[in-house]
Amino acid sequence: MFFLTFEIYLVLIDMTYITIDTHKKQALLFLEYVKTLSFVTVHQEPNPTTLKAMDEVKKGKTKKHKNSKDLISFLKK
Repeated sequence: MFFLTFEIYLVLIDMTYITIDTHKKQALLFLEYVKTLSFVTVHQEPNPTTLKAMDEVKKGKTKKHKNSKDLISFLKK
C-alpha cells in the first residue's frame, strides 16, 4: 500500500503531520477539502531535513534504546 504524507502547518499555533491513504475515495475527498482551507498549506514533497532523515534510516543510522527512560536521557543531552 502506498501512502502520501502531507504536512499541515497551523500558523503560530502548532505543526501537525498527517498520513492520508490516497487509495480511498473518502481520504481523497478529505484531502481536497483540506486544500480549500485558507489557514492550511499542503506540502506534498518532503523538505530537505525530512529527506536526509529518511536516507539515514535507510542506511541504518538509527539509535536504539532499551526503554523510554533511556530515550529521554539521550534526548536531554
